[in-house]
Amino acid sequence: MGVKQFGARVARLEDPALLTGRGRYVDDIKLPGMLHACFVRSPHAHARLGAIDTEAARQMPGVHAVLTADDLPGAMATSRMPMLVPNAAIAALRTQHCLAREEVCYVGQAFAVVFAESRYLAEDAANAVFADLDPLPAVSDCKAAVQAGSPVAHADLPDNIASTFKMAYGDASAAFAGAAHVFKETLFQHRGGGMALETRGVVAQYDKVGDMLTVWSATQTPHIGRRMIADLLGRSVEKIRVVAPDVGGGFGPKAIFYPEEAVIAAAALSLGVPVKWTEDRREHFLCATQERDQHWEVEIAVDSEGRIKGVRGSLLHDTGAFVPWGVIMPYIAAATMPGPYVLPAYELDVTVALTNKVATTPVRGAGRPQAVFAMERLMDRVASELALDPAEVRRRNFIQPEQMPYSVGLTFRDGKPLVYDSGDYPKAQAEALALAGYDGFPARQAEARRQGRYLGIGIANYVEGTGLGPFEGVTIRIQQNGKVAVATGATNQGQGTRTTLSQIVADRLGCRIEDIEMSIGDTATIANGVGAFASRQAVNAGSSAAIAADVVRQQVLKLAARALGVPEGEIAIEDGRATALGGNKPEIGFGELARMSQGMPGFSMLAGDQPGLEHTAYFTPPQASYCSGTHVVEVEVDIETGAVRILGYSVAHDSGNIINPLIVDGQVQGGVAHGIGNAMFEFMKYDENAQPLTTTFADYLMPMATDVPDCRIAHVETPSPLNPLGVKGAGEGGTIPAAAAIVSAIENALGPFGVRFAETPLTPERIVDALAEAGAYRRTVNGR
Repeated sequence: MGVKQFGARVARLEDPALLTGRGRYVDDIKLPGMLHACFVRSPHAHARLGAIDTEAARQMPGVHAVLTADDLPGAMATSRMPMLVPNAAIAALRTQHCLAREEVCYVGQAFAVVFAESRYLAEDAANAVFADLDPLPAVSDCKAAVQAGSPVAHADLPDNIASTFKMAYGDASAAFAGAAHVFKETLFQHRGGGMALETRGVVAQYDKVGDMLTVWSATQTPHIGRRMIADLLGRSVEKIRVVAPDVGGGFGPKAIFYPEEAVIAAAALSLGVPVKWTEDRREHFLCATQERDQHWEVEIAVDSEGRIKGVRGSLLHDTGAFVPWGVIMPYIAAATMPGPYVLPAYELDVTVALTNKVATTPVRGAGRPQAVFAMERLMDRVASELALDPAEVRRRNFIQPEQMPYSVGLTFRDGKPLVYDSGDYPKAQAEALALAGYDGFPARQAEARRQGRYLGIGIANYVEGTGLGPFEGVTIRIQQNGKVAVATGATNQGQGTRTTLSQIVADRLGCRIEDIEMSIGDTATIANGVGAFASRQAVNAGSSAAIAADVVRQQVLKLAARALGVPEGEIAIEDGRATALGGNKPEIGFGELARMSQGMPGFSMLAGDQPGLEHTAYFTPPQASYCSGTHVVEVEVDIETGAVRILGYSVAHDSGNIINPLIVDGQVQGGVAHGIGNAMFEFMKYDENAQPLTTTFADYLMPMATDVPDCRIAHVETPSPLNPLGVKGAGEGGTIPAAAAIVSAIENALGPFGVRFAETPLTPERIVDALAEAGAYRRTVNGR
């Protein structure tokens, strides 16, 4: 009997190779005659770029070429890179050149590249490239950037306003005019990065005989990369193959197409030999895209019982020097703020500012952690001011299950009306509170206080649009050896994509999971694809796999019925074999059926037959599927040092029908680790001249294993009606509400001192400073 795979805790199929050192990452690719690249980067945040002297570098041992913008082919030499997600609200449509010309606009922007026989030789030669760089005034802080008279991030622009737009519905003015209470918060959320274990990397090789350019890239989006390379090189996409091999983490920054990818591809064509570039960690700090800073000025209007009447305010977002991914993060943040609450009126004015820092693009959560932080800080404020339990304030304002589908009143990032398709927000909060032992917390807190210890508990809720379009594809083909070949444009950076898609195919087609051979992230195996971002692959690739498997199963039934001489309704398919249910139960295997499907040489096929047992499906979601959840965090704060220890972390998570609970648990746990970093550790700092200050892990702190507890996780499954599997995304929910819940818990722990916090990361220094300002060290609390 076959084992049902969907919903089972199947061990990840990817792991045996990865755990035994048999994974194949970009830097593992070594080709005969391969040259190594080192980019020459600007030490200035803003400067006029004049002549570039490459002669000394060209003469150094082992150096084969030194390229500047003028050496790039065709439009690459002078044109800026295409914008991946354009938007009519963008006033400054500013993207990078593949190699800078005339002006550099952030520290680390590349203006030349050296190719040598080793990376060591290339780095030596890069240090011998001299450029005439005339420093220009730089702007570092986005608040200063939007002020009159500020230095401009680009010399040819009149100001630093990249975009302004408003997100609104209802009558906010009337809501505030008639409210019993109005509370205001000023919030700041830091700039940080994805910091994947594997940095970026690219290898390119041109086969002159086949006229094929092959690019291996540590990317989340190989099909997008192929299109971008084709546009920049003026080359047919059919003559370009992009492969994402094993990728050691993505988290958003690897979804972006970077200048280095285009330059390496162009160099392979022009030099006629394979070339490789592997980003070092300092380059990653300087040049891989980041996310935030954001400044929020928001206020909430409530009635006498704490029910929300309206929210309004402003958001200022730092996009860095360029807008390669458009204004997606501030747009998502603005659209996400209403959260799981009935919010009758909403108005948010958004300003996107250019600065002389590396561009900001999505990092795990993509604008949502900031929005949830803002909304949940307002909810905590309401609870504090009205002396209500924070969980009760949220209960009073939840959208109820019977209100689904619920139209929020905004347009989401996918261009569709923002309509929550499903969810049970009260149930999720109740389950998370039960996991956390919330009802018993007051007693635990009181006992700790008697001991001179400070415990706190925090809650945060969220809703996340997942499964975004436009599509993802899966091809399923039964091979003549009985194996099942599966190809998809989806990619894998640790999510377990191979495992979850195999579970779907095994169940729907009726084969053994070990008989599935999967190709992921290779543009040569499927014509169209999009890639991994926005928690979209389970919805899109998973649904495509289900649709394709159902079609191939019908093909198998039809052919097997003919071969066995029984009606299709009397055929069972299991473990890669079709069996007649009657008589002596004759059977036929997938391999023999695949050979039969090829027909006989010189003979016509029967009417209605088609060659092969295969199908390609492209699922196109009608809109986003909305996952949701609640995080509850219990902490202990040392008031002498400001150290925070997380005592318990509870999560109730709704990602619809769960394909593999083991993988979803891992995604939530990993997301929480990322959220803890956002809340207390990670901060990419720049000085007033836009010089980065945290360019090593000695300065840019990340959570260690000792900082991340094992989460208690409950799954609240409300199936999405928008796809055939009823699934929703799961990759970002662990991160999105984490900072809000943790900061809330720290504030609750320090309640006796009356301190409030409105920023992340909340470091020990900041906690001690707040306690000192509150006079905590001049008075005693509970006998201390």
